[in-house]
Amino acid sequence: MHRSGAVMAWNVFKFCTALRGLGSIMILLVLGVVGVSYYAVVITNYGPGLAAGGLDSLIAFVVLIFFHCLLVMLLWSYFTAVFTDPGGVPPNWRPEADEERGDNDPLTATEYPPDSENGRVRYCRKCNQLKPPRCHHCSVCGRCILKMDHHCVWVVNCVGALNYKHFLLFLFYTFLETSLVTLSLLPHFIAFFSEGEIPGTPGTLATTFLAFVLNLAFALSVMGFLVMHISLVAGNTTTIEAYEKKTTPKWRYDLGRNRNFEQVFGTDKKYWFLPAYTEEDLRRIPALQGLEYPSKPDLDSEEF
Repeated sequence: MHRSGAVMAWNVFKFCTALRGLGSIMILLVLGVVGVSYYAVVITNYGPGLAAGGLDSLIAFVVLIFFHCLLVMLLWSYFTAVFTDPGGVPPNWRPEADEERGDNDPLTATEYPPDSENGRVRYCRKCNQLKPPRCHHCSVCGRCILKMDHHCVWVVNCVGALNYKHFLLFLFYTFLETSLVTLSLLPHFIAFFSEGEIPGTPGTLATTFLAFVLNLAFALSVMGFLVMHISLVAGNTTTIEAYEKKTTPKWRYDLGRNRNFEQVFGTDKKYWFLPAYTEEDLRRIPALQGLEYPSKPDLDSEEF
């Protein structure tokens, strides 16, 4: 019986690992949606509109400028989130002793609570190593991820301490881009249901129709995720913590909205909308390294 349970657990793990195979498929799907949108907006509709003259040319120019700017930021944020390591536990990592809290020898415990955030040492039995605060094991990646939020099949990567900002900017620019495409193609979509003759070949008309439907669906779905993550950033928590740990209004890592925002986006306003950090922020903000996190002094000794 015990052997059967072990086999079942192993099979589940292999299923999670197999999700990595979706990587190239999801990247191609994202690029496919971008390609269809580009063809519908630039090649079919607004590119030719530049030569129309008058107000139509001005509208086409404005739409194309915003479209390309948002597209660059979307792809920059996306591939940065894809290729940035979310952060793993350094080899032989050990927590620093905190004499003020009496943790002079934090490694003397005989057992390490797997999900404790009350100052005790945390231990991952799958990786056979100690875990920093807010760190969780990802069954898909097969390792512990620093400040893990979730494993995202869209970015083919875990979302954690070192790429959470890039993921949020990907959501932000995706929402803006898909909303722009939806609004810009809305008149052409409405024309499908009019009685007049619609200019264009069947192929271009089908591409416009498909691009509108896809971008509308993505805009609505991404908006929900974006609103959820904005609330998580405001409370300085992650998706995992929101569902598993934040069982009390007294959340030790909630430093106030401004500081919570800086824990993810940094302090330099010029970099808030770029998928990058300044060297100074990386040096001054421990949370961006994923191993240490400031918390409320009056809650440091409380258990959650």
